[in-house]
Amino acid sequence: MPTELVPSPIEGVRIWRPQVHGDSRGRFVEVFRTASLPEPMAQSNHSRSAAGVLRGLHYHRHQADLWYLVSGRAQVGLADLRAGSGVPVTDSFVLDGDVPTALYVPSGVAHGYLALTETDLIYWVTREYDPDDEGGVAWDDPTLAIDWQLDGPPVVSERDTRNPRLQWDLIPAFS
Repeated sequence: MPTELVPSPIEGVRIWRPQVHGDSRGRFVEVFRTASLPEPMAQSNHSRSAAGVLRGLHYHRHQADLWYLVSGRAQVGLADLRAGSGVPVTDSFVLDGDVPTALYVPSGVAHGYLALTETDLIYWVTREYDPDDEGGVAWDDPTLAIDWQLDGPPVVSERDTRNPRLQWDLIPAFS
């Protein structure tokens, strides 16, 4: 574990394809081991999204995330906000539930996803939920310029529609 790392231009982001054990009954995948992660996970969450739903972009000051897409296809968007100025390094790629992949997102990296199909995402976090630790940046921020694979306007939560465009003076220091 991990069996294969997929490179990301963002420092600290880890993407790996766990080994799949399959036969006529189905498959078994060991998603992660605590020893393979920079810090232990504290809480697990499950998010189900209809096709066209865009969640994020969210970031945390102290919390890291570990994502595993159980089913469906989702485009991930990431932006490294740890530099504190300039144009952040971004990354975007598609996760496919048929190709088991785990994604580790460190604190200070804004993250979100567009459900290209109905999706089921399980994710673990290194701290229990704390709304004071979370912030957001507009999913369509022109500085980030994430090329979302949209067929029309996305379905975005009321909270995420209030995420501001990138303003460095609103971004906290990360640890």
